Amino acid sequence: MKRLTDHLIIISFDCLSALDFLMLKDLPHFQTLLKNGAYVENVESIYPSVTYPCHATIVTGNYPNRHGVINNTLLQPGMLSPDWNWYRDCIHGTTLYDEAKKANLTTAALLWPVTAKAKIDYNMPEIFANRPWQNQILVSLMNGTPHFQWDLNKRYGHIRNGLHQPELDDFVLESTVDTIKTKRPNLVMVHFTDLDTQRHDHGFSSDEAIAALHRHNQRLGRIIEALQDIGIYENSTIVALGDHSALDEHNAVNLNVLLHKDHLITTNHKGKIINWRAYCKSCDGSAYIYVKDKQDLEAHIAVENMLSTLLADPQSGIEKVLTGKQAAEKGADGMCAFMIEAQKGYYFLEDFGGEYLKSITPKDAAADKRYTLACHGYSPEKEDYGTIFMAAGKGIQAITLPSIRLIDEGPTFARLLGVNLGSTDGRVIEEILTL
Repeated sequence: MKRLTDHLIIISFDCLSALDFLMLKDLPHFQTLLKNGAYVENVESIYPSVTYPCHATIVTGNYPNRHGVINNTLLQPGMLSPDWNWYRDCIHGTTLYDEAKKANLTTAALLWPVTAKAKIDYNMPEIFANRPWQNQILVSLMNGTPHFQWDLNKRYGHIRNGLHQPELDDFVLESTVDTIKTKRPNLVMVHFTDLDTQRHDHGFSSDEAIAALHRHNQRLGRIIEALQDIGIYENSTIVALGDHSALDEHNAVNLNVLLHKDHLITTNHKGKIINWRAYCKSCDGSAYIYVKDKQDLEAHIAVENMLSTLLADPQSGIEKVLTGKQAAEKGADGMCAFMIEAQKGYYFLEDFGGEYLKSITPKDAAADKRYTLACHGYSPEKEDYGTIFMAAGKGIQAITLPSIRLIDEGPTFARLLGVNLGSTDGRVIEEILTL
């Protein structure tokens, strides 16, 4: 299959919304892409629309229940900070970077989710120290390309301030520019989370979120400049995309509080979970409800009755209830007993003590990272909840499309690189390509 580009640079601006276009169209470096490139007005995300499933979808072209990354974090009831789906092995089937590697193309990934221990030539995976005894740099080195990461940390590590933003994205930017200039990869995948962090902490349209969009414009400009500096800009394709949008919320729903009261979650005298029959696993704006033993009809019926009562209450924070089969039909995890969707202004936590509903204030969000003022994970069918896609450069023609799906991006990227992801849920967006 003919390659359409020599260098594909995929830039994921986490939490970039279709609603951001009104600002992006006036920012100079985004204008560079929009002037001669392809723009999609609305990209339908996946369910649940959270970062790790979204990024696995982008590189596979498949829905979560097919690629296997069905949530950000693992089902670990009672664990205050559950582990994430960090590892490449979490993805079923092939990926864009696997196929590029097979085609002898050089690959690079910088903080791209679900790439720990992936076979990527230059890999700085998104993985963090989740245990008190772990060291962040060592965890990263062990799960990516050691010498590559060590060199970048020596050069630019002083920029970083732990996981704080915008310093983390500033570090990732310098690392990306360095990688482009010194390694000239055929495929670069980079993930920036500044905007997502600001929206979580301060709200969708906050001054902090707007400032992050301006910083992203400068980051895009630096990447374009790096390609120009080494003379490969004309033979490159630049993609700027979002994975999901976000919605403001002010109430947290703690369904596990009710499951605990109904003895479907059991705790010891220290308040630790020692057993569970049913558990609500948060995906922020949605949640899975799992019944531990599929033969436990009593627990299943108890949960079903509970949800029916809550659904009839307009103040419960629950907008919709799906069965496991219905969730699978939307691409989510069919192994759940139920999947629930939050009303606008609500999201789900996994607390099993305290109150069923907790009102969230800016002070709460500042004090505890579990509390946010805007989040994602909602159904892609929610109003004003689409994300965005724009591309320019080699292999791309100037066109505006009204809509695509997130699942269509992976097959399109594969076509640009002259590789094939096989049978996928998504399709090649041939309208934007110069075939």
